[in-house]
Amino acid sequence: MKLEIWSDVMCPFCYIGKRRLEKAIAALKLEDIEIEYKSFLLNADLKTDPSLNAQQHLADSKGMSLEQVNQMFGQVTAMAKGEGLNFDFDKSIVANSINAHRILHLAKKEGKQAEVKELLLKAHFEEGKNIDDAPTLQELAEKVGISKDKCMDVLQSDAFSDDLRADIQKARSIGVQGVPFFVKDGKYAISGAQSVEVFMEFLEKAGME
Repeated sequence: MKLEIWSDVMCPFCYIGKRRLEKAIAALKLEDIEIEYKSFLLNADLKTDPSLNAQQHLADSKGMSLEQVNQMFGQVTAMAKGEGLNFDFDKSIVANSINAHRILHLAKKEGKQAEVKELLLKAHFEEGKNIDDAPTLQELAEKVGISKDKCMDVLQSDAFSDDLRADIQKARSIGVQGVPFFVKDGKYAISGAQSVEVFMEFLEKAGME
């Protein structure tokens, strides 16, 4: 079974959905499964601003009050907590995710994509790290054995930009309008941070083919 997952490392529901999918895979004891993460940009034009936290950015960009934003983030944080994730939106840094996606493509080439994906999500949502910062990206990649030099070669060039664009173009062609978006064996699709039970049904359907 092959799963292609379109997501953005800036998307909280992508992290929550990732955990729920992992629980479904564990519950079904699936072993012969290949997972490939595809790039999706929720805001390609977002400017990285370490001085701006997620609450203020969302309030400014959506015309919401901070009270409304904090209420919404409180609900998302509680949802994440239920999956063992400790989101801290007070610390999360507003960052463009293009470079993080390019590093994910490097990680795919190195056979370390799943590990780097987890590290990027954790860095942004739990640790308050700037995932558009070159030293941070180097540090995360080095944790899984990807050299800082390889990482910097990517960041100082346009390496993997074509791969990123290809992922986004394919997403458009199959009608992806939001993430996370999951495709099994090129046949079945489901979107959103579904419950573990729904993910189990989704995976079992694929397994019967």
